[in-house]
Amino acid sequence: MPRTHILLLFILAFTGVQARTTLEKSQLELADPFILLEGDTYYAYGTHSPEGFQVYASKDLRTWKYRGMALHKDSTTAKARFWAPEVYKRGDTFYLFFTGLLHLYVATAKSPVGPFSQPVRVPIYKERAIDASLTFDDDGTPWLFFARLIDGNTIYSARMNDSLTHVLPETVQYVTSVSQPWETDPKYPNAKIAEGPFAIKVGNTWALTYSANDCRSQNYGIGLLTSNSLAGPWKKQDNSPIFQNAYGMMGTAHHAFFRDKHGRLHIVFHAHNSPEQMGPRLLYIARAKFKQRRDGSLTFKYARRPIVPKVIKKTSL
Repeated sequence: MPRTHILLLFILAFTGVQARTTLEKSQLELADPFILLEGDTYYAYGTHSPEGFQVYASKDLRTWKYRGMALHKDSTTAKARFWAPEVYKRGDTFYLFFTGLLHLYVATAKSPVGPFSQPVRVPIYKERAIDASLTFDDDGTPWLFFARLIDGNTIYSARMNDSLTHVLPETVQYVTSVSQPWETDPKYPNAKIAEGPFAIKVGNTWALTYSANDCRSQNYGIGLLTSNSLAGPWKKQDNSPIFQNAYGMMGTAHHAFFRDKHGRLHIVFHAHNSPEQMGPRLLYIARAKFKQRRDGSLTFKYARRPIVPKVIKKTSL
């Protein structure tokens, strides 16, 4: 063996620690985030890629690994503007509700990482709409909440058929729209934005949280409505958001709730990259708690510090 080769092997052996795989971490860049717990693993989805929806997996909510494209545009009839994915399991099937080209679609898969594909090739609702969010009533009836693109963005609800492929047109009904001062921003005078709805039951009261103001605004925040029934009527609580500029960050909204492995409630949301720059929007998680007052109204609290998820990237030196 030539002396140069022997010398090279000696150097590699001596500095072998540098030749090993190392781990780098970067913050998770997902807007409009959603987290699903399946088994002992959390899966995160969100708005980011023009190619469709990426999925990340974690065991502890803090470190995440990229698991690929859950839904690629080649498997859809909507080829752009992929926004606000949410994934639910029913039976042995996973349902991905998403916005594509300003319409609502559903895709299915046998795994939370996909690949997802559309069971039907048409939108689940014929009108232009965004931000579909599914919930089930106490009797198992599926309800969909979403934002129609009329009079700005206005939140509506509807029951779905049992196969979760389309809403029942006769059940579509108005829920709420912009009506309070905090829901607007003088910087965006033409924006009337109420979107990103999410329904959760607290005691015997349904809470419907939603995002308002404008996603470009530093004051993009989360409001709250309550009702005794998913069918409504819904009542706005107070004249202020329950979550706005959280932790001193900007644009803290478009959220979802989920429970961890111990049954504890969490909120997942995005925030602007900085006070000066909206994107890329970043995902954060915080412990959360609703409390029902005697009069049926709700209070909302969240942890003093958020979880800042990091993506583990493997690199070789």
